[in-house]
Amino acid sequence: MTSGTGMSATQHITYRAMSASDVGSVPVGCMGGPDELEARIAGLGSAAILAFDGDRHVGQLQFRRYIRGQRSPDSIWDPLYWMDFDGHAPTLPPSTISVFCYHVGQLDDTDDRDSSYFGRGIGAGLLDYLLEWAASTGAAAVVAKASPSLRPVMGFMGGQPVEVYEERGFEVVASWSDPDLAEAIVERGLATTEQLPAAATVSCCVLNLPESH
Repeated sequence: MTSGTGMSATQHITYRAMSASDVGSVPVGCMGGPDELEARIAGLGSAAILAFDGDRHVGQLQFRRYIRGQRSPDSIWDPLYWMDFDGHAPTLPPSTISVFCYHVGQLDDTDDRDSSYFGRGIGAGLLDYLLEWAASTGAAAVVAKASPSLRPVMGFMGGQPVEVYEERGFEVVASWSDPDLAEAIVERGLATTEQLPAAATVSCCVLNLPESH
């Protein structure tokens, strides 16, 4: 983060943490209702890292406070899927942040994406900013569910592969094949049965942050 501004830039894209004043002016899909979202921002300090091209919202990385043992009520179709580690959830400090979904190329509150923003490092930039922000707010750790490395599956999930997390010092604490994800990506032609189980293998990745002084 650039000291004193709360902003950083990568290839003309700027990043900042979402605040309560953003509710109603930036996309909030998958974040819950306004009251729930504002309560999350008040309790955690933010609920997403936002990416802008000038004044245009072009991406975000959502996150929540980690709850060990959280299960998704609707498998891959509910946002809580990102904190559902299918029995592999590690014990982590209360101030741990859980990474949710990446929305690169998101210009409005729909599922449409502007592909001109793909491949510009925005997803990695969102993650890097989140890690700096989390450390600055005193978070003890960050936990993330890594998606399979197959590009169409990554796009479908809105996630990052293990390699991206390992490059930033995350430890892979568990990996497993997700049968619901496997069924969905094969049905959508994003992977073949021959590419399973690798194409549906997700991982729990943990980064312990340095203590604040």
